[in-house]
Amino acid sequence: MSRIAGARDFVQECVVEMERVTWPDREQLRNATWVVILFTILLTLVIWIMDMVSGLVIVEFIMGIFGA
Repeated sequence: MSRIAGARDFVQECVVEMERVTWPDREQLRNATWVVILFTILLTLVIWIMDMVSGLVIVEFIMGIFGA
C-alpha cells in the first residue's frame, strides 16, 4: 500500500467515524458550558484564597520572626 493510498484510507475512516459520533444538543452543550464556567470560578477562588493565606503567613509569621 502506498503512502497516498494509506492517507486516503485514513481520511475515509475518519469520515465514517465522524458520522457515528453523537453530538450534544444545545441544552447539553449549555449545561456543560455552565459546569466549566462555575468550576473555573471555584478553582480561581480556591487559588486566590491559598495565595492570600500564604502571603499572610510569609509576611506576618516568617518576617515577624526575623524582625523585618
